[in-house]
Amino acid sequence: MDKKIFSQRLSQLRLNKGVSARDMSLSIGQSPSYINNIETGVSFPSMTAFFYICEYLGITPCEFFDINSYNPAKEKELLNAAKGLSNEQLENLISLAKGLKK
Repeated sequence: MDKKIFSQRLSQLRLNKGVSARDMSLSIGQSPSYINNIETGVSFPSMTAFFYICEYLGITPCEFFDINSYNPAKEKELLNAAKGLSNEQLENLISLAKGLKK
């Protein structure tokens, strides 16, 4: 993943969470412009900061790099909600999800 795609992915995930770049920066203990600088390609996070970013977003580093997953935090939430459902309920949920993709 190059710097541009990394920046776009961070922006996408931050927007999915519904927070501003400034609020996210401050929440992870950085300067107010920190996330904005990453999203605009001015800087790149250290590994430690990257782990803080993932933790803040509620995702794993692997999920961060999975660009086929639009909103990994919500996908995890859905998977957790599906646990304990009966086979029939799971089939209904799968049918609903497939219908939404059309």
